[in-house]
Amino acid sequence: MLRTMIGTGMTLILLLSYAVYSNTVDSEYYGYTTSNESLEMDLNVEEEGTSQWYYTTDNAITWVNISVTGAPSDSLLTVEAEGTNWSHSPSLGLDDAAYICNEPESDYSSIIETCEYSRVHTMVLDNGTGILRGRVSLDLPIRGKGYLESENQENAETEARDLIQRESQTVTWKIKIESEGEIASSEGVDVSALAVTHEFVSIEHFQLEPVQETIYSIAALVGCFFLVLVIPLMIYFSATFRERRDESLRSTIEEE
Repeated sequence: MLRTMIGTGMTLILLLSYAVYSNTVDSEYYGYTTSNESLEMDLNVEEEGTSQWYYTTDNAITWVNISVTGAPSDSLLTVEAEGTNWSHSPSLGLDDAAYICNEPESDYSSIIETCEYSRVHTMVLDNGTGILRGRVSLDLPIRGKGYLESENQENAETEARDLIQRESQTVTWKIKIESEGEIASSEGVDVSALAVTHEFVSIEHFQLEPVQETIYSIAALVGCFFLVLVIPLMIYFSATFRERRDESLRSTIEEE
């Protein structure tokens, strides 16, 4: 058992040492940072006196957020993105909501909510109020920090810039509110539209903190030794105790 413990421990030490080394000194991963700014759309009125607006963006966008207040009760909000499809789910932005957006035709759609991927999305405005949220790009980092694998930092920066450039597209957002099958009046209706935009900021070599990872590795090693040593010893001592107890019982019976 001692030889097994020593061999297992040395193997774990070598594996954990290589894992720390490969992710601190010789990592092929790079972290890129983008801006994560909120753009407030200055909506243009499509027809005076009606609840129809539009605005054109040419940015790399992750989130859009359309908020409506003061509309007729149970009216229908429609948001169309001319130039791209985008993802929407009523659960987007809600805490503790279970959904997926990166698989529009997921096999798990029967057990978990899946975002609808389309150019047009709608929602009913209960009491004339509502917020429609959507994801435009699923490849850009939501919080402005992403990672990619590359041969060197120069290639990694090129790939990050290409990704942002590829996700930058001209989109005309058309918003309308309908009540009883007709375009509602804009009187008293307040609509705001926000988009989270991204531009390249910087890139750096991905590295773990060696001291922190060493502590984690030691903790993992101790845990492995516990599984390898303590549990078998508990079984061994339990079996020994039972054997001694049975032997004691046999001796008592024989003496009687």
